[in-house]
Amino acid sequence: MYFSVGIFSVVCIAPMVLAIMVSLSAESSIVRNGYSFFPESLSVDAYRMIFSGGSSVLRSYAVSVAVTSIGTVLAVAITCFAAYSLSLRDNKYSGRIALFFFVTMIFSAGIVPWYLISVNLGLRNNFWALVIPSLLFSPFNMFLTKNFMQGIPESLRESAILDGANDLHIAVKIYMPLCVPIIATIALFYGLAYWNDYWNAIMLVDDQKLYPLQYMLLRMRSQIQMLRDLQNVMGSAAAGQALPSESVKMATALITIGPIVFLYPYLQKYFISGLTIGSVKG
Repeated sequence: MYFSVGIFSVVCIAPMVLAIMVSLSAESSIVRNGYSFFPESLSVDAYRMIFSGGSSVLRSYAVSVAVTSIGTVLAVAITCFAAYSLSLRDNKYSGRIALFFFVTMIFSAGIVPWYLISVNLGLRNNFWALVIPSLLFSPFNMFLTKNFMQGIPESLRESAILDGANDLHIAVKIYMPLCVPIIATIALFYGLAYWNDYWNAIMLVDDQKLYPLQYMLLRMRSQIQMLRDLQNVMGSAAAGQALPSESVKMATALITIGPIVFLYPYLQKYFISGLTIGSVKG
């Protein structure tokens, strides 16, 4: 069993190791031999090119961290309060409201209404343009949280009501601490969505100081590929002077997944228990 688990672990780790080695390989070596765990020559040209702007990449990193942190906290709060209200057995409108949320999982209004609403709300070239358009919680996450909360004994809420507690106090002081597994699960979902989002920046942001990391690296990769194609057309670049487009792809992948890789081990136990428990109840 240990041998089988060890082999499976190696298979899972191998792509990450390959990405690291390719990102540290010279572009000429990649062109001649393709991707390799043992490159002919090492080079940090890809990272030097990415961080050549210095402050722009670091600023984009800070923007992504701020957007992910604030957006995740607000989205989790909205999701938990909505799930709490729908999980109450004495809420006679919970079924109708849940159906309303379910419809939004199937039908979408489209890009044009979304863009017009965002602009009319003043979400243009400012920080909140990266947060609020994605803030409306996911109905899927809401239903997971609702199912989890329905597994909490109703007697806890009844006892709190007898002691004079209102629903806000019950939700924050009683239900939320008991829902740590599912909260960690949906927080990971929201965090990944915010961290990987570049659509809001494409549609709503023109100021380079507000570009998140994903969009900044996407633009950088596109510019490098454009310059490389131009060099090939003009025939003016020698093989040793080729821009590091392949190694840049791997370097950008490693830079963007870094925070998630370090965060996931701390949420893994909550993620597994929250996803399984929240999906089978209700």
